[in-house]
Amino acid sequence: MGILCDTQIREHVSIEPFEECSKRHGTISYGVSSYGYDVRVGTRFKIFTNATSGGVAIVDPKRFTNDLFITIDTAETGRDHVIIPPNSFALAETVEVFDVPRDTLAICVGKSTYARCGIIVNVTPLEPEWRGKVTIEISNTTPLPAKIYANEGIAQMLFIRADRVCARSYADKGGKYQDQDGLTLPKVDGLATG
Repeated sequence: MGILCDTQIREHVSIEPFEECSKRHGTISYGVSSYGYDVRVGTRFKIFTNATSGGVAIVDPKRFTNDLFITIDTAETGRDHVIIPPNSFALAETVEVFDVPRDTLAICVGKSTYARCGIIVNVTPLEPEWRGKVTIEISNTTPLPAKIYANEGIAQMLFIRADRVCARSYADKGGKYQDQDGLTLPKVDGLATG
């Protein structure tokens, strides 16, 4: 078992669009790196707010509702960024689409550029044979508003290849987030969300 290097990522993992990690002046880096792939955040963001619920809303993963956030698409606003309010949270999506091989697990970690500004990125592991765009969770842990730049690097995926192929992959079990084509809200099997 081991982590994949740049040449192995190119050969083994399907990432579309695939980018080389070249210097891009004034841009937060993205593309393949020595032992990972720096993903870009897309243009669609869902930013959590209490404004629409009168300040009494509760975030419930079993009954998640659309009135808990506002949706901003930087492609429609003409801006290159969004602002996440202090001590708030946003959901976004990657530009890249992934198809994880059956013998591989992907783990996501935040980029130091954002981490050093108090911006924390979380993504649960991409299990073997998971496919789709990745929904990214972005937390602004600071008491100040924070800019997140669309179409630039946000996090790094690390790919760990196992010595043996798993008996049951994400695709085999019909995972609820399989083949998501963009920002996907929480789901609990058997329950409807609003």
